[in-house]
Parts: sequence; structure tokens; C-alpha cells
Amino acid sequence: MLKVYRMRVLALDSTTRAGSVALVADGRVVDERSGDGSRTHAERLPGELVALVDAHRLALADIDLYAVASGPGSFTGLRIGIATVQGLAFVHGRRIVGISALDALAHAASEAVAPGTVIASWMDAHRREVFAAVYRVTAAAPFSAGRLEELDGPSVDAPASIASRWASTLPQPDMFVGDGAESCAREIATVFPNVRIVAPPLIAGAIGRLAVERAADAVDPAAVRPLYVRRPDAEIGRDARL
Repeated sequence: MLKVYRMRVLALDSTTRAGSVALVADGRVVDERSGDGSRTHAERLPGELVALVDAHRLALADIDLYAVASGPGSFTGLRIGIATVQGLAFVHGRRIVGISALDALAHAASEAVAPGTVIASWMDAHRREVFAAVYRVTAAAPFSAGRLEELDGPSVDAPASIASRWASTLPQPDMFVGDGAESCAREIATVFPNVRIVAPPLIAGAIGRLAVERAADAVDPAAVRPLYVRRPDAEIGRDARL
């Protein structure tokens, strides 16, 4: 088993246009950087990961574990990000931990809040929809396996529909986090007028820290599976034409 105190994790989030990369060592974020949103993931990767490792005078062979956002998010970004990490891990004989971006957002937001806080993760899914999940913070340590209790798992729908469903079935969230929350603040306020909207943080560091906790669940590169939540646009378009 990998030793946590010696572990170096290289983490990637490609679920959004810019995304982020991070180097985590000994369970702490050594460096976390936003990606260049003016260029596509295909143009930037694996260059941004290599540049991060080079900046700390390391080689990719020095990385013990890879971590990647498994979704949901842009289909193209997810495919490119996962494929990039799979390639690097395969070449160097390393394993990968896939982390839900919705989980990572909630963990990042939960680091400095009190137990019992209810956090909603909302990501822009385009087509006037959001990817969403809601969690309750426990007294467990930040980024540990038991830190969050999932109250409603990953789903995708119109913002107003999700907010209305939650209002009738779940405890009221104390905060919303993510680019979907930021862009849909008006719809959120209509249902939850006093809720706090948190600006979307970089999440590659959170993904790396969660990977340390879940190292025992790491898989071979070929076994990583994306979390799409909804069907690809190409499939939806094909069915509409038929």
C-alpha cells in the first residue's frame, strides 16, 4: 500500500473551460494553478501538468499517484483530461483515483465551516441546466472519507426545478458553490432568499487531497470511468433526428 506521508499526487480538473492542476505532497497542496481558459484542453495538456512538475524540480516518474475529476462537466474536457492522466499513469506504472467534481467543490467549501452546514454544489451544464448535488458537513476531518454526508446525489436539470425539488424534500442549503451557483444566483434566491453563494474555487487541490484519502481505491488507468450524469449531446441530437 502507498504510504500517505511519502505520497506525491498530481491532480487534474478538466470539467470546466479553464480547469486546474495541482501538486499534493504529504497530504497538503504544494501548488495549485488555474488552466489557460483561452486555449482548449487538447492544446494545453499534458503541458500544464508537466510544467507544474518541472516547477518543483520533479519528474513525472516521481509522482506516486494520479487524480482526475471524473465528472460531471464538459464531455470533451472530461474525455481529454481523463485520457491525459491515463496516458501518464500508464507510462509510469501508476494508478489513478477518479473524484467527482461535485464532491470536490463541496469538500473545498466545507474546509472552514461548522458541522451540520448544508452545502449545495452547482456546476454549469449549459443548455440552461446545472449539474447538482447536496451534502451535510459532519464533524470528521476536512477531506476525510466521512467529512460529507450526501443528501442528494448527482443530477442534472433546470436550476428552478432542482431548487424547487430540494425545497420540498431536503433541509435548506446554507451555501451554494460552483460556477452554476454563481450564474444562477437569481434562480437560487427565488427559492432560498438568505442562502450564501460561494465563488467557484479551483478544485484540483481538493481532488488531490481526496485522492490521498482514497488511495486504497485507486485503479489501473484503463479502469477509470467518467461520471457524465446525462447523455452526450451527440446521442441526444441523433435521437432527435430519428
